[in-house]
Amino acid sequence: MKQLKGRDLLGTADLNTAEITDILKLARQLKSKELEIKCNKVLGLLFYKASTRTRVSFTVAMYRLGGQVIDLNPNLTQVGRGEPIEDTARVLDRYLDILAIRTFAQQDLATFANYAQIPIINALTDLEHPCQILADLMTVQECFGSLQGKTLTYLGDGNNMAHSLLLGGALTGLNIRIAAPQGYEPKPEIVKQAQAIAGDRSEIVVTQDAIAAVEGAQVVYTDVWASMGQEELANQRIPLFQPYQVNQQLLEHADPEAIILHCLPAHRGEEITAEAIEDERSRVWEQAENRMHAQQALLASLLGWE
Repeated sequence: MKQLKGRDLLGTADLNTAEITDILKLARQLKSKELEIKCNKVLGLLFYKASTRTRVSFTVAMYRLGGQVIDLNPNLTQVGRGEPIEDTARVLDRYLDILAIRTFAQQDLATFANYAQIPIINALTDLEHPCQILADLMTVQECFGSLQGKTLTYLGDGNNMAHSLLLGGALTGLNIRIAAPQGYEPKPEIVKQAQAIAGDRSEIVVTQDAIAAVEGAQVVYTDVWASMGQEELANQRIPLFQPYQVNQQLLEHADPEAIILHCLPAHRGEEITAEAIEDERSRVWEQAENRMHAQQALLASLLGWE
C-alpha cells in the first residue's frame, strides 16, 4: 500500500474507506500467516498515559515485522522535564523510522507531526483512539463477514472511543448508535463530521435511550465510565451511567446473534457485568488480540512494505 507510506495517522478520518479496507485485509492475511512482511525499522513508543494492550500489541507487532522498538518513557527522558515538543520531535525524527504517541491533548500530537517527517501514529488521545477502531472493525468483520448494514451500539461516555467509532463506522458503512447520558454525549462537531462522511451509506444516531439504541443491534460495545485522567469522577458517575450498563437484561434487546465488545480495561460490575463479559457472545479477547494484527498491518502500510 504505497499510498500510505510516510503518512501520519492522527485520527480515524485520516484514512479513507479504501485505505481502511486495505489495512483490514492485510491484517487478516498477517493473522492467518498467509502473508509475512519484514521491514527492518525502528518504532518509538512515547506514552504519557498508562497502557497494557496498546504498548504490548505495538511492540509485538513491530517485532513480528523484524523491527526494533524503543520505549521512550517520559519519566526517563527529557520530555518529562519539560523539553518543548518541537525540539523532541525534530530529534526523534533523526533517530526513528516511526513514532506512536499516547497522550492527552490532540494538539500535542499535531505538533509532533508538524515538526517530524516520520509517520506519527495516534496511540490514544483524549479526542480519539483510531488504532483501537481498526481492531474493532476487524473483529466485527470476522464475526459477520461484512461491515455494511450492520449496527454497532456503544453505551456510556461519549469519549475518544465514541468519537473514533462514529468516524470508523461512517467510513465503512457500519451503523453507529451512541447511547449516553445527557451532558456526556460525543462532541457535536465529531457527530456532524461522521454524519457528513456517512451520507446515505450508514446511520449515525446519538440518543439517551439505552434500550432503543440496543434494539436489534449486532454489536453491543462499552468502555469505562471514567477515562484515564478522570478517575476522581468515577464514583459520582456511577448512578448516572447505571442505565447504560451492559448486562443480560439489556442484551435481550439486541440481535440474538449479537456480539459483545469492550476495548478494556473493564470495570466489572460498572459499565459491564462479569456475566456479560464472560458470555459466549463476548468477543472481547479476540478484539484485544486483533489490536496486534491491525497495528502490524498499519505499521507495515505506513512504513511502505513491498
